[in-house]
Amino acid sequence: QVQLVESGGGLVQAGASLRLSCVASGGTFSTLGLGWFRQAPGKEREFVAAISWSAGNTYYADSVKGRFTIWRDNTKNTVYLQMNILKPEDTAVYYCAASSGGTYYPGATDYGMNYWGKGTLVTVSS
Repeated sequence: QVQLVESGGGLVQAGASLRLSCVASGGTFSTLGLGWFRQAPGKEREFVAAISWSAGNTYYADSVKGRFTIWRDNTKNTVYLQMNILKPEDTAVYYCAASSGGTYYPGATDYGMNYWGKGTLVTVSS
Protein backbone atom coordinates (compact mmCIF):
# COMPACT_ATOMS: atom_id res chain seq x y z
CA GLN A 1 0.00 0.00 0.00
CA VAL A 2 1.36 3.40 -0.99
CA GLN A 3 0.68 6.46 1.11
CA LEU A 4 0.97 9.91 -0.41
CA VAL A 5 1.20 13.17 1.50
CA GLU A 6 1.06 16.51 -0.30
CA SER A 7 2.34 19.83 0.96
CA GLY A 8 3.11 23.30 -0.31
CA GLY A 9 -0.32 24.71 -0.98
CA GLY A 10 -1.34 28.15 0.12
CA LEU A 11 -2.79 31.51 -0.79
CA VAL A 12 -0.94 33.55 -3.39
CA GLN A 13 -1.63 36.39 -5.75
CA ALA A 14 -1.99 35.97 -9.47
CA GLY A 15 1.40 35.80 -11.17
CA ALA A 16 3.11 34.21 -8.20
CA SER A 17 4.70 30.78 -7.93
CA LEU A 18 4.25 27.79 -5.67
CA ARG A 19 5.96 24.44 -5.41
CA LEU A 20 3.97 21.43 -4.34
CA SER A 21 5.62 18.34 -2.92
CA CYS A 22 4.32 14.84 -2.47
CA VAL A 23 6.15 12.29 -0.37
CA ALA A 24 5.39 8.63 -0.89
CA SER A 25 5.84 5.77 1.49
CA GLY A 26 5.01 2.09 1.59
CA GLY A 27 5.96 1.13 -1.94
CA THR A 28 8.77 0.98 -4.46
CA PHE A 29 8.80 4.60 -5.46
CA SER A 30 11.06 4.24 -8.47
CA THR A 31 8.57 1.96 -10.22
CA LEU A 32 5.56 4.23 -9.80
CA GLY A 33 4.05 6.54 -12.34
CA LEU A 34 3.13 9.77 -10.59
CA GLY A 35 0.70 12.53 -11.28
CA TRP A 36 -0.91 15.71 -10.06
CA PHE A 37 -4.61 16.34 -10.39
CA ARG A 38 -6.83 19.13 -9.17
CA GLN A 39 -10.42 19.75 -8.30
CA ALA A 40 -11.90 23.22 -8.20
CA PRO A 41 -15.09 23.97 -6.25
CA GLY A 42 -18.10 22.66 -8.11
CA LYS A 43 -16.02 21.01 -10.80
CA GLU A 44 -14.80 17.53 -11.56
CA ARG A 45 -11.29 16.43 -10.83
CA GLU A 46 -8.97 17.08 -13.76
CA PHE A 47 -5.54 16.00 -14.86
CA VAL A 48 -2.69 18.47 -14.38
CA ALA A 49 0.60 16.68 -14.98
CA ALA A 50 2.20 13.24 -14.84
CA ILE A 51 5.62 11.66 -14.99
CA SER A 52 6.55 8.11 -15.84
CA TRP A 53 8.47 5.79 -13.57
CA SER A 54 11.70 6.44 -15.44
CA ALA A 55 11.11 10.21 -15.60
CA GLY A 56 11.61 9.81 -19.32
CA ASN A 57 8.13 11.00 -20.09
CA THR A 58 6.17 13.92 -18.75
CA TYR A 59 2.66 14.95 -19.62
CA TYR A 60 0.78 18.19 -19.05
CA ALA A 61 -2.72 19.50 -19.42
CA ASP A 62 -2.91 22.20 -22.07
CA SER A 63 -4.05 24.69 -19.44
CA VAL A 64 -0.78 24.44 -17.52
CA LYS A 65 1.71 23.67 -20.26
CA GLY A 66 4.60 26.12 -20.14
CA ARG A 67 3.73 27.27 -16.62
CA PHE A 68 3.92 24.06 -14.54
CA THR A 69 6.74 21.56 -14.30
CA ILE A 70 6.64 18.08 -12.79
CA TRP A 71 9.71 16.17 -11.71
CA ARG A 72 10.64 13.44 -9.29
CA ASP A 73 13.47 12.70 -6.91
CA ASN A 74 13.67 8.98 -6.35
CA THR A 75 16.25 9.45 -3.59
CA LYS A 76 13.65 11.34 -1.57
CA ASN A 77 10.55 9.42 -2.66
CA THR A 78 9.13 12.76 -3.69
CA VAL A 79 7.37 14.21 -6.70
CA TYR A 80 7.15 17.94 -7.21
CA LEU A 81 4.99 20.35 -9.10
CA GLN A 82 6.44 23.78 -9.75
CA MET A 83 3.66 26.19 -10.58
CA ASN A 84 4.58 29.54 -12.11
CA ILE A 85 2.51 32.45 -13.34
CA LEU A 86 -0.44 31.25 -11.30
CA LYS A 87 -3.90 32.35 -12.34
CA PRO A 88 -7.13 32.55 -10.36
CA GLU A 89 -8.44 29.63 -12.42
CA ASP A 90 -5.66 27.47 -10.96
CA THR A 91 -7.44 27.64 -7.61
CA ALA A 92 -8.22 24.09 -6.55
CA VAL A 93 -7.35 21.26 -4.24
CA TYR A 94 -4.31 19.57 -5.75
CA TYR A 95 -3.95 15.83 -5.38
CA CYS A 96 -0.91 13.67 -5.82
CA ALA A 97 -1.50 10.21 -7.27
CA ALA A 98 0.55 7.13 -8.04
CA SER A 99 0.18 4.36 -10.57
CA SER A 100 1.62 0.90 -10.09
CA GLY A 101 1.54 0.66 -13.86
CA GLY A 102 4.48 3.03 -14.09
CA THR A 103 2.80 5.80 -16.02
CA TYR A 104 -0.56 7.48 -16.39
CA TYR A 105 -3.32 6.23 -18.64
CA PRO A 106 -5.52 9.06 -19.91
CA GLY A 107 -8.29 6.73 -21.06
CA ALA A 108 -8.50 4.65 -17.92
CA THR A 109 -10.60 5.00 -14.80
CA ASP A 110 -8.87 7.46 -12.48
CA TYR A 111 -6.20 7.73 -15.18
CA GLY A 112 -4.81 4.39 -14.04
CA MET A 113 -3.83 5.81 -10.67
CA ASN A 114 -4.08 3.34 -7.81
CA TYR A 115 -3.21 5.62 -4.90
CA TRP A 116 -4.26 9.14 -4.00
CA GLY A 117 -3.22 11.67 -1.43
CA LYS A 118 -5.64 13.79 0.56
CA GLY A 119 -4.81 16.97 -1.29
CA THR A 120 -3.44 20.42 -0.63
CA LEU A 121 -5.36 23.62 -1.28
CA VAL A 122 -4.03 26.23 -3.67
CA THR A 123 -5.83 29.56 -3.77
CA VAL A 124 -4.86 32.22 -6.28
CA SER A 125 -6.31 35.66 -5.75
CA SER A 126 -6.73 38.18 -8.54
